[in-house]
Amino acid sequence: MSSAAEQEAVPAEQERPAALVNGARRAVPVVPVWPGAPVPLGARFRVGPDGVAGTNFALWAGGAEAVELCLFDADGKETRARLAELTHEIWHGFVPGVMPGQRYGYRVHGRWDPWTGGRWNPAKLLLDPYARAVDGDFGLPPEVYGHVRDWPQQQVADTVRDDRDSAPYVPKGVVVHDDAPDDEWADDRRPKTPWADSVIYELHVRGFTALHPDIPENLRGTYAGLAHPAAVEHLVTLGVTAVELLPVHQFAHEDHLLRKGLKNYWGYNSIGYFAPHAAYAASGTTGQQVGEFKRMVRALHAAGIEVILDVVYNHTAEAGELGPTLSLKGIDNRGYYRLQSDARRYADYTGCGNTLHVVQPHVLRLITDSLRYWVTEMGVDGFRFDLAAALARSMHDVDMLSPFLAVIAQDPVLRRVKLIAEPWDVGSGGYQVGAFPPLWTEWNDRYRNAVRDFWRGALPDVRDLGYRLSGSSDLYAWGGRRPYASVNFITAHDGFTLRDLVSYERKHNEANGEGNRDGTDDNRSWNCGAEGETDDERVRTLRRRQLRNLLTTLLLSTGVPMLVAGDELGRTQRGNNNAYCQDNEISWVDWGLLEDPGWKALFDLTARLIELRHRHPVLRRRAFFSGRAHSADGLRDLAWFTARGTEMTERDWYAPAATLGMYLSGRDIPGRDERGAPIVDDSFLAVLHAGDRPAEFMLPGPPWAERYEVVVDTSREEQADAPGAVHRAGTTITVPARAVLLLKVAD
Repeated sequence: MSSAAEQEAVPAEQERPAALVNGARRAVPVVPVWPGAPVPLGARFRVGPDGVAGTNFALWAGGAEAVELCLFDADGKETRARLAELTHEIWHGFVPGVMPGQRYGYRVHGRWDPWTGGRWNPAKLLLDPYARAVDGDFGLPPEVYGHVRDWPQQQVADTVRDDRDSAPYVPKGVVVHDDAPDDEWADDRRPKTPWADSVIYELHVRGFTALHPDIPENLRGTYAGLAHPAAVEHLVTLGVTAVELLPVHQFAHEDHLLRKGLKNYWGYNSIGYFAPHAAYAASGTTGQQVGEFKRMVRALHAAGIEVILDVVYNHTAEAGELGPTLSLKGIDNRGYYRLQSDARRYADYTGCGNTLHVVQPHVLRLITDSLRYWVTEMGVDGFRFDLAAALARSMHDVDMLSPFLAVIAQDPVLRRVKLIAEPWDVGSGGYQVGAFPPLWTEWNDRYRNAVRDFWRGALPDVRDLGYRLSGSSDLYAWGGRRPYASVNFITAHDGFTLRDLVSYERKHNEANGEGNRDGTDDNRSWNCGAEGETDDERVRTLRRRQLRNLLTTLLLSTGVPMLVAGDELGRTQRGNNNAYCQDNEISWVDWGLLEDPGWKALFDLTARLIELRHRHPVLRRRAFFSGRAHSADGLRDLAWFTARGTEMTERDWYAPAATLGMYLSGRDIPGRDERGAPIVDDSFLAVLHAGDRPAEFMLPGPPWAERYEVVVDTSREEQADAPGAVHRAGTTITVPARAVLLLKVAD
């Protein structure tokens, strides 16, 4: 219970007149509100059967006592109207004359009692969770907090209500004309790239084009900039099939960053699950970001590129009990968030202060309505779910039969798009790599760790590497899952870039203003002999070779490869492995790297490897290898070889080794093509050598091959387009130090 002094400090909500703000009664103009309808949720403009145009407003606020709709004119003047209709905990009303472009928000009344989880405070203007567009940005002055931040008794500060009006300091929702013409997507053709054929490219809408010299300055860093032919041309030339956009839902910046003059660059701090982030729109016109986003999607689709959104449904920007009141916290805190047994506190499985209570039907509805909207109306092709294990929790534990996963599995829209899980959260039992059900693919951090460790010489043996190169059957060969359940990656937005992975052994996050305490210390990196940038040409040469090794390994592995924007160009973050708050050259793609012959060669190799992958189905199998002979000559679909040219034995797998040979047979690819014919391809031998000295490798003879032709040699900066050297089977070749050789079985 709160003390008597605290109760006297702020009047109880039921004693406050609805129009009393900052101690003064305001005259509130009368706005006609018709009953309207409880569905669909949000603000939906329509023309009624009697020809009257207006907007229907509907808000779920289960425990609220009253809801006020707040309308704002161009000067910020506020007009309020009570939503008197209540149907199944949804407050609703139709307001004639409210047209697209109207800015609005809500004030929700209820009992202020943080001790039981009630944090209603009508002094705080709240963003509609279903707002299709947002006007303005979130600063975090004291007025946007539901509690008094400077209350002298800090241990109970969050229990003392703040009566200051937040409306001047928070963005507003925007009514959008979403009755699109039937032909809006008529000329759009979704690429529908099969999972096994996919190559994902993770990028940031702003950072990808912020420095692009061929994109007009007013379009850089925007949805329109990503749709520009110069941006699309790079993606097409590289050969990727999908872009995975870091969060584009409307998000807010954290207070601790704003006080340091920084911003949340990555965007993992969502507050509007239907609204494209307004700051990424080139158009300054209110609400136009919706159309601009759609045009971007169509431009990428026209180039054969799918659009996958990185979505953050596990938590919101309202943080914990000391966080701001921006939307859900003020609508129904107990209904939207997981609370501890002490309901004043939040259950935090995300490390961000709160966790959405996805078991609640209305929260599950919010998420699935949002997902369907982005697919059906905004044209996207799939989603990567941040901290997906938090969404799969039932009451407490992660449950693969949870309501969220069950709803996705049966939804006729969502079960047909690409679904990628980040299969962990920060709570107990949250690490779930390999556990998600069919339909789902997963970020495979075990792949990342094994490949990094091999190339820095830290693997005790090659057992784990063998699993990762061949699709991670130990994790995914159950329940009908396929090799493409594994999204293979070596780098992601979170951590070192690929170039920094071979240039730094320690993080250098001083620019983040946290004393270099933030970011992981488990980088599994190797700086090749010097920390950071160096003029030592031997170190620089070795680093470029290591980059070629890492990219070649990734793009030859079975599964779905994911690249990070700029890694193909040698982008650096100067050793910052947690650049979430660096909206500057640290994070942006440096297009000037293409003018350097060495980095241009890296780009060319990456594009060549992706093209090789697209051309050869043996490199993108739809089923796991069996390892068994499928023909009389004893040839198997997959075989592993030692440097002696002999097949790996059980003992070899457990022995320390820097060299591994992987044979992929093109004769034994399961399945048939679109016309029902057997799939036949070339066969390949990949030799991976992580040792610091050249190694002798005997090429396996019949039945594996009679001759081999070198296709890729990562010891060379430039890869020749002409046929490579041809070697007879049974001969011993020299594999250069720290290199990958890809050899094709020659006729």
